[in-house]
Amino acid sequence: MLKNDTFLRALMREPVEYTPVWMMRQAGRYLPEYCATRKNAGSFLQLCKNTELATEVTLQPLERFPLDAAILFSDILTVPDAMGLGLYFAEGEGPKFERTVRTEADVAKLFVPDVGTELKYVTDAVSSIRKALDNRVPLIGFSGSPYTLACYMVEGGSSSDYRNIKTMMYARPDLLHRILEVNTLTVIDYLNAQIEAGAQAVQIFDSWGGSLPYGKYQEFSLQYMARIVAGLKRENDGRRVPVIVFTKGGGQWLEDIAAIGCDAIGLDWTTDIGEARRRVGDKVALQGNFDPVALFAPPAAIEAEVERILTSYGGGTGHVFNLGHGISQFTNPDHAAALVAAVHRLSRKD
Repeated sequence: MLKNDTFLRALMREPVEYTPVWMMRQAGRYLPEYCATRKNAGSFLQLCKNTELATEVTLQPLERFPLDAAILFSDILTVPDAMGLGLYFAEGEGPKFERTVRTEADVAKLFVPDVGTELKYVTDAVSSIRKALDNRVPLIGFSGSPYTLACYMVEGGSSSDYRNIKTMMYARPDLLHRILEVNTLTVIDYLNAQIEAGAQAVQIFDSWGGSLPYGKYQEFSLQYMARIVAGLKRENDGRRVPVIVFTKGGGQWLEDIAAIGCDAIGLDWTTDIGEARRRVGDKVALQGNFDPVALFAPPAAIEAEVERILTSYGGGTGHVFNLGHGISQFTNPDHAAALVAAVHRLSRKD
């Protein structure tokens, strides 16, 4: 029995005593203890693949802040790595792949990996973290969306213009659809394995879906996320497992996202949360949407921004407070503490 299930109740739009809060990338380089553990691991990937250390860093932010959820420490790119594309992290350059997927021959070689073998280290971490949490707060599992994963697979790493994948989308949509098909089947297996290992909610990170034009977003990103939502195990241990869909830059498509059967929509900082609530009505909960850069401001300014977002959302339930994207590695942990404290204090219904 969970000691604090406020996060899950808010996702299901059930009554809560206050607005729950967690932060995207809450276990990360802004925490000195994380940096020490990562150094001990030897590399980011080794940290992800070491069950004990992945458990340790997942719990580190909960030791500092009274957060209402933990999120599995891993990376969205474990999925294409399991497909044999050779993920590595170049110092100062971010993730890269040894092999890209750009030609017909490249696409023909793609396969759905055996999640139980190739990604067992992730599900082992989920089981370990659940045990270490001891029902303190819920554990969130996650995956990248099929389109976001495809961006990395086709580009070979991060991109500023998505030139290669967008060229494929216009010139050879059949190839991109094949990549997305393989990714979708893999993500369904992967998230279901996380749920079976103990994840109590899951989030789909569609980090680059917002780079798509209208119509193309629905065709190349949203329809595949809809298939994932339909294919997930939605109940485990006698409780519903909520699904959050987060498309960065997707504020213009909220009605479409709300229609795919997810329980909550993650918002970035460019969308007014009150307006988003008016648009989606009571179809889904909303998660968001504090600008991560505002954490560089003094605590009083952080508190004012928290109050603005809470006021914009209004009364009732269905709001999970979060950042509009991942926390910066340069953030002062004391400012993150001020955010969490302000959310809890200002939203509490006394």
